[in-house]
Amino acid sequence: MEKRALGTDGPLVSMVGLGCMGMSDLYGLANRKEAIGTIRAALDAGISLLDTGDFYGMGENELLIRDALAGRNRDSVQISVKFGALRDSAGGWNGYDTRPVAIKNFLAYSLCRLGVDYIDIYRPARLDPAVPIEETIGAVADLAQAGYVRHIGLSEVGVETIRRAAKVHPICDLQIEYSLVTRDIEREILPVCRELGISITAYGVLSRGLLSGHWSRGRVMSSSDFRSISPRFREGNLEINLELVERLRAIADDTGASVAQLAIAWAAAQGKDIVPLIGARTREQLTEAVGTMQLQLTPVQIIALEAAVPVGAVAGARYPEALLMHLDSERSNRG
Repeated sequence: MEKRALGTDGPLVSMVGLGCMGMSDLYGLANRKEAIGTIRAALDAGISLLDTGDFYGMGENELLIRDALAGRNRDSVQISVKFGALRDSAGGWNGYDTRPVAIKNFLAYSLCRLGVDYIDIYRPARLDPAVPIEETIGAVADLAQAGYVRHIGLSEVGVETIRRAAKVHPICDLQIEYSLVTRDIEREILPVCRELGISITAYGVLSRGLLSGHWSRGRVMSSSDFRSISPRFREGNLEINLELVERLRAIADDTGASVAQLAIAWAAAQGKDIVPLIGARTREQLTEAVGTMQLQLTPVQIIALEAAVPVGAVAGARYPEALLMHLDSERSNRG
């Protein structure tokens, strides 16, 4: 599989990474045995970047990755961990904590759950408004100096925060939502990252399944599925968005690829500094996604895809308004 460098001095990773969140949290019930099989199949297919968060499934996601990596060469895998999100016993959200003392605590627990001596890429999940980004990145830099962290990343922050963080320590990548229907970062965030030599690990390339080509209007979601509160899956918006998917399906039929493969390939084609994260929860989904690696989009096909789904055509915001308030990146996205 093609390799891509994260940042100027960051790690060399597979051209797509595996986002593991849905295997433990936020998309309804998951099958642990199937999830472990999916992670192992991804590694066998050449995917080396695994993305998680210490709060996914209240730590269960890290334990899942530990079990999936049993017997594997640790140094052949890059593990990316987000920290800082606070949750309660009911699975609710209580804000963020990125104080230096809290970061040391979060890291200690992640190392234990993952069963590793170091984490390849460590990043705050969101900007903590109570803690200057300089303090947060400085604390992670201390952990890097001690050998517990190899590289530092960011997640869902805007251009001012990116610049301030990069002055403290080199940043290898920014994890942020980027897809055919979510292209806000192209306005300010992506140009600044390229200026500073920071790569993008793009999550949501299938817009939480919307661009999978497998979503239907009548699909029933559990209350634990994030999409049950997502504006893009809300009645009225969903119908509009599925019409966009049908436009993509027409192109997919002509290319012999699936809608999901086209959406992933589009993200990967936006630059060598873009690494899409695929959120496959099953080996069947993974097989479809990995098929993208054989797909080379032509300039004409890219133009056709972007014409089928113009910027701003999607109906509904990417998060409910209450959650958008926690995204520092939205300050830049909204101009």
